[in-house]
Amino acid sequence: MEAPHAIIKKARRIQAHVSKKLSPLAKRIWRLLNQSYEFILFRSDPFLVQLCYLIAISCAGFVALKSLRPKDEANRAEDLDLLFMAISASTVSSMATMEMEDFSHPQLWVLVILMLFGGEVFTSMVGLPFTWARLNRESERTDAAVCIDVDDEATDTEQLKHDAVRYLGYVVLGYTMIIHFSSFVLISLYLSLVSDARDVLKRKGFGVLFFSIFLSVSSFANCGFTPTDENMINFKKNSALLLLVIPLVLSGNTLFPSCLRSVVWLLQKLTGKEEFSYVLQHPEAIRYGHLFPRTRCIYLAFTVAVFTLVQLLLLLCSQEWSSEIFDGMSSYQRAVAALFQSVNSRHAGESVVDVSKLSPAILVVYVVMMYLPPYTCFVPGEGDAWPGTDTKGRRRRFWWSLHLSLLCYPVIFIILVCITERKSLAADPVNFNVFNVGFEVISAYANVGFSVGYSCSRLLKPESRCRDASYGFAGRWSNKGKLITVAVMLLGRLKKFQMEGGKAWKFG
Repeated sequence: MEAPHAIIKKARRIQAHVSKKLSPLAKRIWRLLNQSYEFILFRSDPFLVQLCYLIAISCAGFVALKSLRPKDEANRAEDLDLLFMAISASTVSSMATMEMEDFSHPQLWVLVILMLFGGEVFTSMVGLPFTWARLNRESERTDAAVCIDVDDEATDTEQLKHDAVRYLGYVVLGYTMIIHFSSFVLISLYLSLVSDARDVLKRKGFGVLFFSIFLSVSSFANCGFTPTDENMINFKKNSALLLLVIPLVLSGNTLFPSCLRSVVWLLQKLTGKEEFSYVLQHPEAIRYGHLFPRTRCIYLAFTVAVFTLVQLLLLLCSQEWSSEIFDGMSSYQRAVAALFQSVNSRHAGESVVDVSKLSPAILVVYVVMMYLPPYTCFVPGEGDAWPGTDTKGRRRRFWWSLHLSLLCYPVIFIILVCITERKSLAADPVNFNVFNVGFEVISAYANVGFSVGYSCSRLLKPESRCRDASYGFAGRWSNKGKLITVAVMLLGRLKKFQMEGGKAWKFG
């Protein structure tokens, strides 16, 4: 395979040849494209780049959802609700203002694509070619500025770093494809063999293959959407299915760095490639935000296990064990369902129980678990540089993110929603209370999707027109409240840029 410098030189020769053949207008367009590429590569803010990316795919998804025929022509969704759902899918938030079964099959396929393109692993993988190009261009600029011969060892090291980034891109791509394919095969095989699970899909009008693809993509992206209105409640007794989904959820979010490093380590042992050794030994040089040093991966896995165990014990040892949410389930089924629920609170959002029926103590625990960033760890490694960031101005950005990101944004949004929904807070204080609003905002900011919902039975003055729905509490908010939630989901999806990937959350 050709060296990066050779590839770049060849590309420039082609560019020079093409430029000679183009008209003056085309040359200006070509020059503008080159300048735009240079700007994105070196001068643009990654926060703004990813924000534009998410807005672009969300708008495309909205247009597609609006253009496609709905399931019920007589009950077309409002434009704001379609936009809300598109942004919810692309930010993998699973906040809903519509019932999922109101979407037609083509519209559900649009949501699948949005979840795939908006997932953290996919977006980080798309960024790796830009990292590779940036390293090459920086190397060229350094060579041109120094204007002296560089020793062979330094050149080989630089070349090895470029190749390591390229190899890492292949690894992440293979990791994503293999996990999606294997999970799809296992889930579809289970649904084909287990009659009661298959009967649920038949009753809902979904095929095994479609549901398996939807669930695989949603779980790995940690979106939390399922094509059924009840999410995973219909499958709470299908323990084997839940156990298949749990590792899928973990491998796409909280344990992704640990899994990625394990895969690279295994490939290094099998192939002996220097590129894999470089990735393992110099994770900070790769500039990939999900590639951690060995000790941090261990701490991360330990923290995920502790958080999950704490939630599991709270669910099993509290009054939830004998509550109505687990009625008709064996002890084994209850334990697996509780484990599934505990894993999904960080940050997938799939649920096998009605969250509104959980005790207040559990809901408070969920607020904390949702709010903690995915890569929170208890004991940070001494001297571990945070991957994907440079050291210049890090302390200043860290304190800025600590004061603004961790406290101010959610509080500000909760206050704004309370202002926009003040009439409902006064007229319906049981459904519309500050805790429920705060729970919904934190869930949106954390891109989880848990919701206490809205219940007509909680109305102080029962209304005959009131109809219970399976979508989230935000679906009952005013248009202003929904627009605020859209902003919350977008900012929450990009909070890693404000918090340096959760650096401020290290415990020690």
